[in-house]
Amino acid sequence: METLDDLFEMQLKDLYSAENQLVKALPMMAAKAKDSRLRAGFEQHLRETQKQVERLERIGKNLDFSLDGHTCKAMAGLITEGQETMSERATDEVMDAALIAASQRIEHYEISGYGTAAHFAERLGHNEAANLLRQSLEEEQLTDTKLNDLAKNYLNVKAM
Repeated sequence: METLDDLFEMQLKDLYSAENQLVKALPMMAAKAKDSRLRAGFEQHLRETQKQVERLERIGKNLDFSLDGHTCKAMAGLITEGQETMSERATDEVMDAALIAASQRIEHYEISGYGTAAHFAERLGHNEAANLLRQSLEEEQLTDTKLNDLAKNYLNVKAM
């Protein structure tokens, strides 16, 4: 890497890999969730994540960046931790609280990634890319807020 453009491309590849891994993991999380609101939230976020993958593909195509060939090890680790949590024996309420905790770790990683990539895109004058990345960033922030509200106002109390 020699330029911010090189770093930006690397960030896009990382996000693309992360989101594709999450597309595979979210159905498992939805299936494990017992609370109907949590399950619906995972299903909604799966649809958003699929759109985020499409946005990243659009950015890659527009900027002539190949997004394939990279594995986001951080997302792989977060998903592995989530899978380990899902294999634990727990009450339904505690499992739902654990799913939210694992999901928020993932959301915070994505928020960081989209925020950084959007800033790089702005600095590089890639205005359309910056707008698309900010749209995904806003979705991730909203998902995190919804998970937080569900945990604090309902599921964590049930898990006590």
